[in-house]
Amino acid sequence: MNKSEKSVAETLAARSVALRPEEISANVRERCTDLLIDVAGLCVAARNRDYVLSLKRSLDPNGDCTAIGHTETWSAEDAALLNGTAAHGEDFDDTFEGGPVHSGAVVVPAVLAACERFGRGGHDALLGIAAGVETLCRLSLVAPKRIHNAGFHPTAVLGAMAAALAVAKSLGATEKQTVDALGIAGSMAGGIIEYLAEGAWTKRLHAGWAAHCGLHAARLAHAGFVGPRTVLEGTHGLFFAFAHDRAGDFEALTERFGEHWHLATLTFKPYATGTMNQPYIDCALRLAQRGFSAQDVAEVRCETAEGYVKRLWEPLSAKQRPVNGYAAKFSTPFNIAVAFVTGAAGFDAFSDATVRDERILGLARKVRYVVDPDNPYPRAYTGHVRITLQDGSVHEERQPHIRGGIHEPLSREDIRRKFQGNTRYGGWPDSLAGQFLELADKAFDGVPDLAAFRR
Repeated sequence: MNKSEKSVAETLAARSVALRPEEISANVRERCTDLLIDVAGLCVAARNRDYVLSLKRSLDPNGDCTAIGHTETWSAEDAALLNGTAAHGEDFDDTFEGGPVHSGAVVVPAVLAACERFGRGGHDALLGIAAGVETLCRLSLVAPKRIHNAGFHPTAVLGAMAAALAVAKSLGATEKQTVDALGIAGSMAGGIIEYLAEGAWTKRLHAGWAAHCGLHAARLAHAGFVGPRTVLEGTHGLFFAFAHDRAGDFEALTERFGEHWHLATLTFKPYATGTMNQPYIDCALRLAQRGFSAQDVAEVRCETAEGYVKRLWEPLSAKQRPVNGYAAKFSTPFNIAVAFVTGAAGFDAFSDATVRDERILGLARKVRYVVDPDNPYPRAYTGHVRITLQDGSVHEERQPHIRGGIHEPLSREDIRRKFQGNTRYGGWPDSLAGQFLELADKAFDGVPDLAAFRR
């Protein structure tokens, strides 16, 4: 590339730096508040889970920043790592129908830690969250499906870039510093999806690590460290490395940035499980209301997208009998079965007890799939469950979109109820949860103080 030509990162940085608080619409601000509430509730819900406690033991406390729901204080990077890991740990965090990527669990922890460490105000936090989440959504549109198909987790890879831009924006970085932050983050990004093999914990770490390294990349850039300006489209750039091809729709990343907001269409999940399973759960729950039991079922057949198969359907025998509760979240047969049998898909539906429940496993063994070549994934996440009973009768449900997104959004009250359910699950008193909701309502106007939530 000629040095006089603007790189993709330079174009993106210019548009991010130019973004002003008065350009954030009421709708976008509300979505950012929803993200703050949702992420905080998920941090509390997971605070005593084994993977969070293990991560804590690996870190040194005594810093300036808050891990929500924990008494200790941490460095900015470690607070971002803890909050991001907890927020994503149960796969109950927001998603982008068009990605798929999880933005809140990456960007919100990075921005909160940066603002707390450097004393930035609510407007800075709002700008950082809005710019970072929008960047992550748009990055996922550059090369749809290719990062996943190459064996990497898009949230991990692209999240590092979005967190770097988000923190740079919150800290008032220049265009050059923002480009350097993106360039540095490109060398820190990563995250393979081999967790699918045995339900290992590494996916849980991905959002936190992206927040951690994106924040540190922005700090390095602020200190004068130089990164490659062609980090995105370059010969050896991010998309060549993680999507195995330099080609991509980079206009989807930069065009009308700050004017058209993809983040306004974010999905807030109703169920504590993988994104693409959500519509299948809704179908299963509706079928469960028709009055027949799992024992009456002879066969279950589902139409699915080709992009789901490697992650949610195969190897089919393993998906029909997950090895642990976390692996169960990435099994469509199990999600359908547990929702049908128990009538729920919350935290308790995905446990070592449920993966040994023969009522659930018996139904999961009857679930098969067929690939629909016209499925719109990743533009939309659909569900389809067709049950044939022992008497030969057929019962079928379809869902053309994920509930909680633009087509069927959760209300602010729904999101607050989800938050309160999550904080109760994590052991917070309702009074403390109410105090956080009050903070969230005015967080972007003053200087957010998280110290009261170190418990």
